[in-house]
Amino acid sequence: QVQLVESGGGLVQAGGSLRLSCAASRRTISSYTISWFRQAPGKEREFVTAITWFRDNTYYADSVKGRFTISKDNAKNTVYLQMNSLKPEDTAVYYCAAGTTTSVYYRNYDYWGQGTQVTVSS
Repeated sequence: QVQLVESGGGLVQAGGSLRLSCAASRRTISSYTISWFRQAPGKEREFVTAITWFRDNTYYADSVKGRFTISKDNAKNTVYLQMNSLKPEDTAVYYCAAGTTTSVYYRNYDYWGQGTQVTVSS
């Protein structure tokens, strides 16, 4: 069982930055991929970025490449999402998820955090 707790959401103006955190409860998650998804009202949950815990391979959706950066702190079992140059279309609830495969499809993930709201005003 993996428990994930997100934090760091909020309200920011367009062009601003936010950093989200995802703290994982389980110590032995070296076989997992940790991903961020987001869901805007009326839209399907979409892949944002992922990092493989063991090899630090990273993946990004085209819409966030060059603006968002995923990283992790092994000692803290925490994954971070640094979001720069935010746009109003980035507004959504952001979720972190853990799975044993790396996938852009949300149904392939086993564990989810509760979500954190990110609102970007124009």
